[in-house]
Amino acid sequence: MDGAVESTRHVTPEVYAAWVARHGTEVADRLAAAETLADAAAADSVPPNTTDTYTKGWKVWQRFCTEQNMPETEGTRGALVAYVLWLLDRGQSTPGPNGPRGYAPASAHSHLTAAVVGLRDRGHPVTKDAHSEARARLESAATRIAKTGERRGRGKAHAADLDNLHRIADACDDTQTGLRDKALVLTGFHFASRASEVAHLMLVDITSHARGIKVAIVAGKTRRSVRTVAIPYNNDEPAICAARAWLHWLDAYGATNPTAPAFPRIDRWGHIGDAMAPDSVTAAVTRIAQRSGVPIRWTGHSLRSGLATEGRKNGKDSILIADQGGWARNSKAMLEYMQTADEWDDNAAAGLRRPPKGGR
Repeated sequence: MDGAVESTRHVTPEVYAAWVARHGTEVADRLAAAETLADAAAADSVPPNTTDTYTKGWKVWQRFCTEQNMPETEGTRGALVAYVLWLLDRGQSTPGPNGPRGYAPASAHSHLTAAVVGLRDRGHPVTKDAHSEARARLESAATRIAKTGERRGRGKAHAADLDNLHRIADACDDTQTGLRDKALVLTGFHFASRASEVAHLMLVDITSHARGIKVAIVAGKTRRSVRTVAIPYNNDEPAICAARAWLHWLDAYGATNPTAPAFPRIDRWGHIGDAMAPDSVTAAVTRIAQRSGVPIRWTGHSLRSGLATEGRKNGKDSILIADQGGWARNSKAMLEYMQTADEWDDNAAAGLRRPPKGGR
C-alpha cells in the first residue's frame, strides 16, 4: 500500500490492491483517502457521551477476555453469549458483600453493544446472527432474574413533578449557587434535558425573547435531540418559571463571553469555574433535590422524564412533548413516561359501571 495511505477497517491491503489493479495507484489513493474522510465524518457524528460509553464498555469486554482467557479480537456467537452470561453473573469489577456481582440487564445490554461496536471498529467482523443470539440470551436471562424478584441497579429515575419543583424553587436562596441551581433544574426540566445536554450549554445557546427564552441544544445524543426549543414565561406559576429563573441567574452570573458555560461549577467559597461535567449535573440535581426536601431521589434524568409525565398530565399533545424533548414521535421511552401519567385516569379498568336498564 502507498506510504501516504493508511490501512483502515474498510481499506485493507487486499482491497487497496484490487483498486490498484482496476484503476491504477493514483485513483486507488483517492478512493482510500475518501474512505478515511468517511471514517472521520462518522466518528465526528457520534456524541461524546456515546463515545465515552463505548470506551468504558470496551474495557469491560477486555476484562472478560482476560479473565476467561479469550481473544478480544473474536466476536463469535459463543464468545458473545458467554460474555452476556458473564456480565449478568459476575461482570461487575467490585464484588458485593456476598461475592461477585452481575450487572443489571440494561447495563449488560449497553456493554454488549459497546463490545460489538468496538470489535467492528477494530476490523473484527461480528455477524448479525451472533449479535442477535447474544441479545436473545440476555433477554431470556433478564426474564429469569425478574421472576426471582431480584432487583438490580437503581431502576428508572423518578420523574420530576411540579409539587417538588416548587419545593426546590422555594429552597434555593439568592446566592450565585442558589440562583444557578434553581435555573439549572427549572430550565433542564422545561426542555426535558439529559445531563449531557445541560453540561454542554453555553451562554450563546440560551437567548431571551419577548415571550420567554429559547434553548439551542447542540450536544444532543441523536439527530432528533439536536434542537432549538422555546420555553415561555409561566405567568400562572411564576415560582417555577424557567425563563425568569434563567434571567435572574444570568444577571447574578455576570459573564459576557458567549462561549462561557451556561451552568458552571461554583465551589464552596463562591468561585465560579468551568463547565460542569454530565456526572456533575446529575450529582447536582440529586443534591439540590435532597437539600430542598424532595422525598424521593432525583437524578439528572428525572428532569427528562418529568416533562413528559407532567406534560401528559396537563393534556399536552404527544407530538409537542416529543419535539420539546427531542424524542422520536413514537419513542418507546417517551410513551413509557406518559403511561406513568395515564395509568390511573386513562385506564381500561377505571370507572367501569353497569349500563342503564334497557340499554346494551
